[in-house]
Amino acid sequence: MFDKILLPIDINHPESWEKALPAAKKCAGQSGEIHLLGIVHDLGAGVISSFLPEDFEQKAMEKLKAQLGELAASSGGAKVETHVGHGHVPETILRIADQIGADLIVMASHPPNDFQTLLVGSNADKVVRHSDIPVLTVR
Repeated sequence: MFDKILLPIDINHPESWEKALPAAKKCAGQSGEIHLLGIVHDLGAGVISSFLPEDFEQKAMEKLKAQLGELAASSGGAKVETHVGHGHVPETILRIADQIGADLIVMASHPPNDFQTLLVGSNADKVVRHSDIPVLTVR
């Protein structure tokens, strides 16, 4: 069993956690903790961000924190903590894993069925390649 499991999810895409959350629960057993991580993408100073309200990212982070709290509350007795990250997805996952002292990352992966994924690689692929701790990918 693992003590601290990081489970990065996209709250708006249940396929990112519907199978991964039960897998994380099994890996945590009775005594482990699951750390749900939602990430707000960094919009930077580009053209898109110039059309958004100044506090858009902060409000998005607050909304995500509330949504993660609801998911954690419905997780069926597992010890679950929530975290909201900000930035590039793979880098944020690895940074938060290090900050919380995670000993396992569980994340959903999808078959590389679109052209962009084949060219650039998936977030799960990047995390697997750069992580110092085990990564369990769930399909």
